[in-house]
Amino acid sequence: MTATAVGLFEAKTRLSEYVSRAEKGEEVIITRHNKPVAKLVPLDTATARAAKKIPPFIQRTHDMGVPRVDLSRANQLLDELDVQEFLRLDAQRASERRHGRGDKA
Repeated sequence: MTATAVGLFEAKTRLSEYVSRAEKGEEVIITRHNKPVAKLVPLDTATARAAKKIPPFIQRTHDMGVPRVDLSRANQLLDELDVQEFLRLDAQRASERRHGRGDKA
């Protein structure tokens, strides 16, 4: 089984592609700041059958345990950093395009 490592921002941007790859048997490891934090793997049929038998309200909370630390604010800030990084890169590219056009004129 092959494995691919991708950053969180890329995983969010191309999630459907990585889910498709996992369905085909490829493991996709998601990293945050170059550290592995999650893995997408194919769901075997036995697990899928068992998941269908669990009522939705239980399935959402199954195996979550008691959180030791509330990370909701930290996760929100990390998401905002990803957006801010994208906007910074987009502005940089736009500036480079403007400068490139200005030099040609």
